[in-house]
Amino acid sequence: MIRASYLILALGLVVFACTPAAEDHGHSHDEEGGHSHEAGASMDLTLWTDKTELFVEFPALSVGHTSRFAAHFTVLKHHQPVREGSVTVSLVKGDKGIRHTVDAPSSPGIFGPSLQPKEAGVYQLIFDLTTPAYTDRIVVDSVTVYASEQAATEALAGEAEPGGLISFLKEQAWKMEFQTAPVLKKEIFEAIPTSGVWKVAPADYKTLVATTGGMVSFAVNNLTEGSAVKKGQALMSVSSAGLTSGNLATEIRKAKAALEQSQSEFQRKKELFEADVVAKADLEVAQEKYEVAKATYDGLVSGYGSAGKTIASPINGFVKSIAVQNGEFVEQGASVLTVTSHQSSLLQVSVGAGFAGKLQSIEDIRYQTAPGVWSSLANTGGRVVSVGREVEADQPLLSVFAEVNDLVEMPEGSFTEASLLVGEGHTATVIPVAALLEDYGAYTVIVQVSGESFERRSVVTGSRNGHEVEILSGLIPGEVIVTKGAYHVKMASISGQAPAHGHAH
Repeated sequence: MIRASYLILALGLVVFACTPAAEDHGHSHDEEGGHSHEAGASMDLTLWTDKTELFVEFPALSVGHTSRFAAHFTVLKHHQPVREGSVTVSLVKGDKGIRHTVDAPSSPGIFGPSLQPKEAGVYQLIFDLTTPAYTDRIVVDSVTVYASEQAATEALAGEAEPGGLISFLKEQAWKMEFQTAPVLKKEIFEAIPTSGVWKVAPADYKTLVATTGGMVSFAVNNLTEGSAVKKGQALMSVSSAGLTSGNLATEIRKAKAALEQSQSEFQRKKELFEADVVAKADLEVAQEKYEVAKATYDGLVSGYGSAGKTIASPINGFVKSIAVQNGEFVEQGASVLTVTSHQSSLLQVSVGAGFAGKLQSIEDIRYQTAPGVWSSLANTGGRVVSVGREVEADQPLLSVFAEVNDLVEMPEGSFTEASLLVGEGHTATVIPVAALLEDYGAYTVIVQVSGESFERRSVVTGSRNGHEVEILSGLIPGEVIVTKGAYHVKMASISGQAPAHGHAH
């Protein structure tokens, strides 16, 4: 999912009894990673890309005045502060501009670049982030540079952030399991909630057999079910040494003698045929005997060594089952072990017979590859293999089998929550189910109004697609909600107290 860029701009007139910043283009910032606002109007911006959230506070830009930024950068994956890297802030108009780079955060997630504009006007404000893991660019269009601090104060008067919001600081969110996500507009289907059982796809099974009779010897120490194996790896050997019948060494000697005799006969008939002494039919009979003898000999010696006949894995994968014990005698053709690649899995989903008509229009199946981790056939290229059409007295449910091309961490035979998406889809507003807070049957969500300001909002829910839920009212696409940590923000609103503020004002 590619997240579009969103922008929340809050303009506030904030007056502080602080010492004004120096007018030179200095790089100073407080060592604790907080930030101070100079006297006058201040601004804050919250912007998102698909990788980063930027929440930045700074004095309104004015000519000749140095504005120092407190730029909070959050890596959206796992919602953690940017701990390493550099940030360049640029103020650009046409082909001219100024910029300032800081090579490291003053504290985790917080960078303190500063700018001193030379001319009033409307500019682009650009933040370039470079980290060891990735780079990102965040652009704010139409940022005004005022002719003076007084002009900025007058222009921004009355633009304070609305009241009644919940304050929850970046430093607080970074210390806990916290995550946000955008409200999306997407296609949604009728969902049939059910459960399924994980099975290994039949095509992934490889059953190995003893190609000769004899005593089994494990070639791998501690060979057990679940052991990882590689293609071509010797797993067992079967030795017929000492047996009076079915002795492989004796059979190989006999096959070698027969091969040598048939090869000599074939060579002799070939020379006579070239001399027009024997018919072509005689040559073909000799050739056939030679090829059969060679195939027999090659089959006997393939994988044969001092320990006997080797049984090797034909694929990369895992041992599913072992049918024999070390030192046990096996007959030729007996199954000895089964390996599986686990490249794909088979999911058996059961639903009530009342849904039979809807099972003919399955659009997708959602499932959990691990507890709490949802995926779907549509996202991974899986497919529905078959849909049951009959039920029995002792089995009143219909089975749907699906091939899943996904890394399934759940063991074979385990259950998973599942959801069948059926019928005609319709476009709806959708959020993760994890974002919902339930109070006596009513639902609310926590909306991120700006970087450190949140709002608790009531919503009305509709259909559910596994880990997603349709929102009938209360949210609009593009808004950002809290999907992990919403309870902590809720508790902050109930207590009426914000956490100890990490910024120096």
